[in-house]
Amino acid sequence: MAVLMREAIGGSLRRVRMAHRRTLRDVSRRARVSLGYLSEVERGRKEPSSELLAAICEALDIALSDLLAEAAEAIAAETVAAEAARLRRPIGLRHMDLRLATATDEGPLIPTTPVGPVAPVAPRPATPQPVAPQPVALASVRAA
Repeated sequence: MAVLMREAIGGSLRRVRMAHRRTLRDVSRRARVSLGYLSEVERGRKEPSSELLAAICEALDIALSDLLAEAAEAIAAETVAAEAARLRRPIGLRHMDLRLATATDEGPLIPTTPVGPVAPVAPRPATPQPVAPQPVALASVRAA
């Protein structure tokens, strides 16, 4: 599932707040936001208005653009990870026995079952067998 913008912004706010070693109470007082609402924003449950987001950023001493850039990077990273996971998933029943190589595997992967269709082998053309000459009855030839 894709990351929502409010979740990415909330995660970024929490990372910045924790990096600055600030408490929710301290930031909520400086931003003039209720402690419960700020907690909901950080958990990605509430989507703050631009004015509220600017006040929170000011209370954290960071630029709004830096916060939004970090949130955008988090969304992009999650999108890339989700796409990579989708591409690693086997497709169809034919690939049920396959597994993907990981960094912990050693050596080449030797499949125990065929991994692809086997091309049919064309039959070899029959080589003509020499025909043994049949004996001809001389009596029937002389009688004619």
